[in-house]
Amino acid sequence: MNTKNNTTFIETRSIEPIPDSERHGSIFSQFTLWLGANLQITAIVTGALAIVFGGDVFWSLAGLALGQVAGGIVMALHAAQGPKLGIPQMISSRVQFGVYGACVPILLVCLMYIGFIATGAVLSGQAISAVFHTSETSGIVLFAFTTLVIAFVGYRLIHLLGKLASVVGVIAFIYLFWKISAAHPIGELLGNAAFSWRTFLTAAGLAASWQITFGPYVADYSRYLPRNTSSRKVFFAVGSGSVIGAQVAMTVGVLAAAISQGKLLGHEVDFIVTLGGTGAVATLLYLSVAFGKLTINTLNAYGSLMCLSTVYSCGKQQIRISPRVRLLVLAAIIALATGIAIIGQHSFLAAFKSFLLFLLTFFTPWSAVNLVDYYFFNHQEIDVAALNDPAGKYRAWNATGLGVYILGVAVQTPFIDSGFYSGPFVSLLGGIDISWLIGLALPAALYYILRKVQSTHTAAGTALSR
Repeated sequence: MNTKNNTTFIETRSIEPIPDSERHGSIFSQFTLWLGANLQITAIVTGALAIVFGGDVFWSLAGLALGQVAGGIVMALHAAQGPKLGIPQMISSRVQFGVYGACVPILLVCLMYIGFIATGAVLSGQAISAVFHTSETSGIVLFAFTTLVIAFVGYRLIHLLGKLASVVGVIAFIYLFWKISAAHPIGELLGNAAFSWRTFLTAAGLAASWQITFGPYVADYSRYLPRNTSSRKVFFAVGSGSVIGAQVAMTVGVLAAAISQGKLLGHEVDFIVTLGGTGAVATLLYLSVAFGKLTINTLNAYGSLMCLSTVYSCGKQQIRISPRVRLLVLAAIIALATGIAIIGQHSFLAAFKSFLLFLLTFFTPWSAVNLVDYYFFNHQEIDVAALNDPAGKYRAWNATGLGVYILGVAVQTPFIDSGFYSGPFVSLLGGIDISWLIGLALPAALYYILRKVQSTHTAAGTALSR
């Protein structure tokens, strides 16, 4: 029994399967990791977007809650795969897309991570700048270095950080709620309930995109759990932590935007902190903002490492990544994201809204294919050894998975409404973006039908051969 990797605090594993002798962790750490990862400033800003772009308080909160639950179910179903497979989320995509074919969604996932790292660094840079009286650029660079160190140390430190972030986040958000409700009666803010399908579904889409975009890496942080860990418990621990944390944070964002009278734009961190007070209280809130972002940015950096390692290992027999290569890859990822953050720090809010909604186009069909295949056809049984063999059972390219994925992206395009592109059906639907619903339902149904037909033919061929 190898105990070295089980006792060292610095992680030595990467994308290879985690042996049973090195499995560890608890269900509670899954809850605290995702609670802490969501109790942070970017989630606040995401909630604020529902107001900034036309919604009222009551229906924005209702739309966000609906999106949280819908997206949270999807991401938690991915999380439940971790203990059974013992491998990062995206390498398991080779089952559905092929050894080389999986690189298509994986590279898009890497772009997502880099975007989230950059946007998180912008907000953290604002907080660090306010505390240490430096430029925002200096704050961004300091934050990036800290993220690099934690992501390199790896899995154990990330879960410890999640526990600390959940405690800090709960205290900070209880305090913010108290201050907001004391100065601005919540009943008055909820009173003007003017329903609009466009703004309601926009809020739902923002929350769903927030949750669904965790899907491509959520199993990375449950893969060390013992193999016999209950999938149901993992599902509820991850899902409840993420949904509760995000809804609490986005509720603060909605309330803050409603009382800001336009002052939130361009000064997101400063405005949120001033709601809580000044002086020493403000300093503590700024630090809590930076600490909360540290958790999620570390998840994004670590997830990027897993994805790029998966791409690098395609077709190779040796898939273990050395510590030196891990450090170099992480440094390159964070340096690129930091450069983007520095360049785009003054046009954050509008770009972030467009970025969030546009990402859904590429990740809802991936989730649909992955989940349908795992839960309805592979029945949690995956030949891990074949995942790196282009000539093996999962092949180099899987036409069924890739075809459904590409179609899933394409069918959404007429319904997308973002800063990058607005489809022709959006105006016919009164400005409502329903692309994420189509991107989940249609690929899931089509992939299920095609795989069912394939399974039937395979079973018939096997019977005839006897």
